[in-house]
Amino acid sequence: QVQLVESGGGLVQAGGSLRLSCAASGSIFSINAMGWYRQAPGKQRELVATITSVGSTNYADSVKGRFAISRDNAKNTVYLQMNSLKPEDTAVYYCNAELRLASGWYDYWGQGTQVTVSS
Repeated sequence: QVQLVESGGGLVQAGGSLRLSCAASGSIFSINAMGWYRQAPGKQRELVATITSVGSTNYADSVKGRFAISRDNAKNTVYLQMNSLKPEDTAVYYCNAELRLASGWYDYWGQGTQVTVSS
């Protein structure tokens, strides 16, 4: 069974840091882009950061300079280092990955991990 499993969310004070991890498991041939999205209460899901298979990154303007996305291709894992956190970063964070399986390419999502930043 192919799945993405996130970890690392929690409660942190403003100015603090958290590191999210997302591991893809199952019968995966290869992984293209991986990324993180977030959804705050009452708002639409939005892109936070993405990273290609060769390491090219893209960030939302709101997190540039504070967040860093990285990946370990040997472990099929993507990370999101979040520094200088603000209350407006509070949201459920979702991992996303483009996975090549035996039957083709598919877009997978993790179950989400809550990040809460207190002021």
